[in-house]
Amino acid sequence: MLLVSVTFTSCTAGEAEAETDGSDAEPVTWQPRAEVVRAHLFDDDADGQAAFARVKGHFEAANPGYAMEFLAAATRIAADASNRLVFVQAPVEEAPAAAEIHTASGATPTELHIGDIAVLGPGERLTVEPEIAALVFGVPDTPGDGVPAAIRPDWNPDITDVPGGCATETGAYRRILLTWLEQNGPYTFQGLNAHRVRITDSFTHYHPVDTGFDEFYLVQMSNDQDRLLTSYRAAAIESPETMTPELAAQLFDVHDVRAGDLIYLPRGVIHRGLGGVLAQVITVPGFRPGAEIGVDHHLLAINERLGLEGEDALPYNVEASTGPIVR
Repeated sequence: MLLVSVTFTSCTAGEAEAETDGSDAEPVTWQPRAEVVRAHLFDDDADGQAAFARVKGHFEAANPGYAMEFLAAATRIAADASNRLVFVQAPVEEAPAAAEIHTASGATPTELHIGDIAVLGPGERLTVEPEIAALVFGVPDTPGDGVPAAIRPDWNPDITDVPGGCATETGAYRRILLTWLEQNGPYTFQGLNAHRVRITDSFTHYHPVDTGFDEFYLVQMSNDQDRLLTSYRAAAIESPETMTPELAAQLFDVHDVRAGDLIYLPRGVIHRGLGGVLAQVITVPGFRPGAEIGVDHHLLAINERLGLEGEDALPYNVEASTGPIVR
């Protein structure tokens, strides 16, 4: 199941000016740098396999040296020469699985449950009983000595709720597993970052193509209200003075979200999560400081300039709309 549109109305300055002048601008095919793609990890039919292959292909092409695979039912992950991060996606409600991470110096016992990460270095392997489902990233860099063999955000007292980013409300569930800066969490790694967060009403933002990062939502719990807004039109949104009602109506795609989804958000794509989705938010290479660019103030400006109200108004995060946000 794919979340992707392949034909858009161009919103270059020239077309916006033509519509403002009252002439009829013809829709044209517009292809984004990279597509937003969703795979439901537990759809093992041909469509599901094709969707995951697209996620994998887009991601690996954009990030040389990285690899991705999904294991739907694994009791062991064999050793190889790479560094790997194993994101556990099941079991969900059952008791944690008993696991051992085997290294040159012996076996480290642990438990693994949804939301946990097992860290495997070159030559290291994992055994687990009963079976788990896991998304596995191969990464070109080696996590530092301070990164443990298992990162367990709901069981590790060093990992506590840190509101911010996509969940700024007081008491928000947001636990940082791997971070770019050591002041943000106990375990640093700049090859890949991850935090587990319940997203109720995030601010609308993107990560720049040149200095940002690719992002995944690995959805672990959801409800009927969960949805994701995306837009390829950062340049148009950041130029409210050129916006027209016709272009405004085409800015966002709205996607339903369900547990088990893996959603790929390439650099440059605007996105906003709503409804209460619980996800591992995974970034490659990591949450570089200054690479989260908010656009809610622009969305508010567009609404005010065009007089958009009610169902015609562009959705925006009220708290984040008072001025520019760069994090």
